[in-house]
Amino acid sequence: MVILGVLADGPAHGYDLKRLHDERFPAAKPLPYGQVYATLGRLERDGFVETIETRQEAGPERTVYAATDAGRAELRGWLEATEKPSPYAAEDLVRKTITALHLGIDSGDYLRRQRTEHLDMMRTLTRERAGAVEPGARIALDHTLAHLDADLRWLEETRDRVAADKQGASR
Repeated sequence: MVILGVLADGPAHGYDLKRLHDERFPAAKPLPYGQVYATLGRLERDGFVETIETRQEAGPERTVYAATDAGRAELRGWLEATEKPSPYAAEDLVRKTITALHLGIDSGDYLRRQRTEHLDMMRTLTRERAGAVEPGARIALDHTLAHLDADLRWLEETRDRVAADKQGASR
């Protein structure tokens, strides 16, 4: 749907779609070209995009895609639907910590190192946000920073809880 959302701005070829996606979502994992073209194939199969031209520029042949009326309707439906918050903590951060605890491995060192990683990423993204011109990019970075901040609070609370549990067990 995100690729369809980019196409809703106007026709584009795969290279432009990847570039625009990565610009709009700077804190997201860069979109692989293969995923762009696989997604375009599915969207075209489902009637949500159409090929409007194939052109040869300075480089390889480029196929230009456009959203269809059905695609715009599908996109509107997707944008109107709310997302259910996930009650599940399934990130590797949580899984590693809990696995270490169950195995009796000192998770304190892992939590300290992970905290450092989070702080480094937050600094990097804060600098990116300061230089972001496009409002959507700033919004995406704000969201990512809020999640990293929540993870950081969780890391600190978990570190304290693990330390307190160790002290209680040693008494």
